[in-house]
Amino acid sequence: MRDDLKAEIEKLSRLAGERDAGITLVSPADIVVSQWVRFKCRFGCKGYGKHLSCPPYAPTVEETRRMISEYNTGILLRFDGIPGHPDITPEEIPLDFHPFFRDLILWVNGTVHFLEKTAFYDGFYKAFGFGAYPCIYCEHQHCVAEEQEGPVDESIRRMCRHLDLVRPSMEAAGMDVFATARNCGWELSTIPCKDMEYGKIVHGNITSIGLVLLE
Repeated sequence: MRDDLKAEIEKLSRLAGERDAGITLVSPADIVVSQWVRFKCRFGCKGYGKHLSCPPYAPTVEETRRMISEYNTGILLRFDGIPGHPDITPEEIPLDFHPFFRDLILWVNGTVHFLEKTAFYDGFYKAFGFGAYPCIYCEHQHCVAEEQEGPVDESIRRMCRHLDLVRPSMEAAGMDVFATARNCGWELSTIPCKDMEYGKIVHGNITSIGLVLLE
């Protein structure tokens, strides 16, 4: 590994730690991209089509594979817990739980973007980050994708209020987060929900994953 890249990784690791995020290196070859992941977004997720960070606006599986192949180094980020909710119960979680987890989503995606931006201005101009969960930068507003009536295509992205911040989530781009984390030695498990009801998780001991690619 080049000395400048090694030094940059050490710097990003320190900055991630200051934001209470764990870090490990991942080879792009160990980032698993699968078609089934997009099916999970398309069938079963209440956020489908409502956020520009998510399908169908996120990169396709094939686009993601081609993009990853252009990198040699990845930084996998780990975020444990839910800010403000260390001991959550299913009864606390509202039906519309996306805003409820705003602090968690901002923690993950804000850190990913910060590390990407840091690497870019340090001269690693190919740096690119992938976050987690549907975007929630539009506080007190719906994403412009959800506000539109009728069919919405990629051109709506020009109306995004936070073009500089929004990045696709790993899962939205077709990455198998569970398998990728396992390839790095991190074991993840699905989160149990009360009576298997969508979103009604029974504890706050969850792990979120982000990714920053470097070259």
